[in-house]
Amino acid sequence: MKFPIKTVLILAAAVILLAVVVDGVYVVSETNQVVITQFGEPKGDAVTKPGLHIKVPFIQKTNYFEKRWLAWDGDPNQIPTKDKKYIWVDTYCRWRIADPLVFFQRVQDERGAHSRLDDIVDGETRNAIAKYDLLEIVRSSNREFEVSEESALIDFSEVMAKVELGREKIAAIILEAASKITPQFGVELKDVRIKRVNYVDEVQRKVFDRMIAERRQIASKYRSEGDGRSAEIRGQKERELKKIQSEAYRKSQEIKGKADAEATRIYAQAYNADPEFYQFLKTLETYRTSLAKDTWLLLSTSSEFLKYLKSSR
Repeated sequence: MKFPIKTVLILAAAVILLAVVVDGVYVVSETNQVVITQFGEPKGDAVTKPGLHIKVPFIQKTNYFEKRWLAWDGDPNQIPTKDKKYIWVDTYCRWRIADPLVFFQRVQDERGAHSRLDDIVDGETRNAIAKYDLLEIVRSSNREFEVSEESALIDFSEVMAKVELGREKIAAIILEAASKITPQFGVELKDVRIKRVNYVDEVQRKVFDRMIAERRQIASKYRSEGDGRSAEIRGQKERELKKIQSEAYRKSQEIKGKADAEATRIYAQAYNADPEFYQFLKTLETYRTSLAKDTWLLLSTSSEFLKYLKSSR
């Protein structure tokens, strides 16, 4: 089956027209911005307004760039401080493409921007770190010193020193210096932060040894305080126990004294009621308590001890 030439021409023209329309129209979203290039050269200003836009099909090309804030995470760099201490400094920043046209002309894409930020931010970080002592880089304020990772980085002689700027302000200095350079690449910096600070490998072992020694010292202090508190509690317990025992002994002696006095009163009362009978009972009690089964006594017949035995005859 053969199609008429006219029909083929119409279909071909429709396909070409559709291709022209499709390639000649592009969409810019709220998060993107576009630079139009013709044979690799930018044409006109960057398109930042969201919506449907038109370009010359096939000849012009759309280059999309992110409009939102982006993250840059640098590699740790070995940097000497003002007090000649070599440390690893790891930084990151937030940035965005402020001028897409300049950005495209200078760095082409985000990979090129990251390469430029490596040079700019790392360079300004190195310049800032070299101007200040380690104490300024590790700490952000003069708050009370605590045992932590930062305490391992700082010598005890430095603990009492006052922080003039601190890490946050040094990061702000880096941001200010880098922000003066990045606009020539169409980049705006929002924030720069020092993410991590650490000693170089040669010194880390000594740092860890110092941390261990500090924590052992603190543990020893806590044990000493605990032993002292334990001895205090035991001493207090012993004092309380002796006090209780002394009070109990005093009360028992008072009760015994009262009981003896009462017994003496009863004995006296019984004796006064019938002295002869009382003496008789006491003598019998003495016989019972003093004369056991195999007891021998040598007494004269005139002994008072045998008085009631003789009279019983």
